[in-house]
Amino acid sequence: MTTHPMTSAATHAVTTPTASAVAVTALRKEFGEKVALDDVSLEVEAGTFLVLLGPSGSGKTTLLRCLAGIERPSAGRITIDGRPVVDGRTFVPPERRDLAMVFQDYALWPHLTVAKNVAFPLATSSRGRDERAHRVSDLLERVGIAHLADRFPNELSGGEQQRVALARALAADVGLVLFDEPLSNLDADRRELLRIEIATLTRAAGVTAVYITHDQSEAFALADRVGVLNHGRLVQVGTPEEIYRQPASAFVARFTGLAGDFPVELVEADGDDRFRVTLPFAPDHPVGAHAVAPLAPGDELRLFVRGAAVALHPATHDAGLPGLVRDVAFTGRGYEHVVDVGAEEALTKVFSTHRYDRLSTVRVTLDPAACFVMRAQARKGGRP
Repeated sequence: MTTHPMTSAATHAVTTPTASAVAVTALRKEFGEKVALDDVSLEVEAGTFLVLLGPSGSGKTTLLRCLAGIERPSAGRITIDGRPVVDGRTFVPPERRDLAMVFQDYALWPHLTVAKNVAFPLATSSRGRDERAHRVSDLLERVGIAHLADRFPNELSGGEQQRVALARALAADVGLVLFDEPLSNLDADRRELLRIEIATLTRAAGVTAVYITHDQSEAFALADRVGVLNHGRLVQVGTPEEIYRQPASAFVARFTGLAGDFPVELVEADGDDRFRVTLPFAPDHPVGAHAVAPLAPGDELRLFVRGAAVALHPATHDAGLPGLVRDVAFTGRGYEHVVDVGAEEALTKVFSTHRYDRLSTVRVTLDPAACFVMRAQARKGGRP
């Protein structure tokens, strides 16, 4: 089925209550002996689009379900607009939390039409019948599926069903909308289009959003702020730019996208937070990097290289590390290369508008602004 783009009406704000501020304090959730959330504290300002990012098992889904009231935390406190919904013996059920949720599997009523699914949250509204009908019609126009109003969920594509779920969430007139990996079941083209629409419509509605994903590019594209979770702990919160440019740990650096990750030795300081380091496979080619945390003598160090740091040059270039192109892939806007720079070391997803053929020799330069030197941390499951 054809997915229709949003109409220009999507640029007009939907009337909603004031966006909700959210505060989470020392939240803990245990499932038997497993600790799913470990002392998580977080504040979300009203109107913020927060993305919770982490691998499978990091705790992001559990945190979202605790916000929604689907799971009851083992300890801690949650407030929505200053009102405690979890605090000691206090536990407010989901329907009284002034929030809506967009589920990964859509969760539409199969026996209701598109229009009636979207109208469902309005059943207890104080709006009159004509006003409710206008609200449903307006939202269907905004998400580009007004022509599907009389169809049933089983007659829709996955992208169309997710649009219905989004319209239903916005129809609820709440200040907080939760998104449970809503794009994970869609193909790449529909995922990109719906990502844009979720960002546009949610912000136009003036609500607070908490969105979970394991995809760092999706997180950076959507978020005002990103919270990174690992093993049940919230390890960093910041703007996408802060997370990318100043990762708080080796885990954050690896999970948010690297071209390379190498052991290094410190040569000398080159400023307050800038250093020169050498790679074991290229001791005659020191490279620059900056540290986002203090380094101490004797630390075991690693160099983390963002894709944006890497530039390829012909083999005749007079600077940089020698490299051998192992693979090249056309991406539409240019080429991504895998480049061997040591016997067992490679840089991946190295972008260039120029194609360097497989097995050709090149020179590789690294921009110190997108290279970090940090204390080593054990990797699980190999290089990300």
